[in-house]
Amino acid sequence: MSRITIRPAAPSDWPAIWAMIEPVFRAGDTYAVATDITEDAARALWFDGPAACFVADGPNGLLGTYYIKANFSGHADHICNCGYITAAAAAGQGVATAMCTHSLTAARDLGFDAMQFNLVLASNTRAVALWRRLGFATIGTLPQVFRHPDLGRVDAYIMHKHLS
Repeated sequence: MSRITIRPAAPSDWPAIWAMIEPVFRAGDTYAVATDITEDAARALWFDGPAACFVADGPNGLLGTYYIKANFSGHADHICNCGYITAAAAAGQGVATAMCTHSLTAARDLGFDAMQFNLVLASNTRAVALWRRLGFATIGTLPQVFRHPDLGRVDAYIMHKHLS
């Protein structure tokens, strides 16, 4: 992969972020997001609401995006959650690896002690393999929790990694 720069997302990045995340949300096969989500609701979910939103910038434009947010509130707000989406044209080029690696440092810098993914679909084998390669443990399986548009009901994993 050519040079990737990961930086905080700017408001001017939103149109390109939306162009990446909209088809993923519409497909309904990886995220537990309504397939008819509005752009405003998607912006609140991905860009405005989280503690931080980042983009992976390449020589010809944005290659991916991710957010970090507290997974819980109150006495469990030291655990974060992230969402990652790679631009379709950049799939398989190391963008997700670069974003996740960056997010581990960014999460520590934001004061989080651990990262937890609450719903990693068993059918999303590339993501499962990547998270495992980066040190995430599967701490639970949620049986048939996701209604996949092509596969029917599929299992999902809860994956966790301490950041210290």
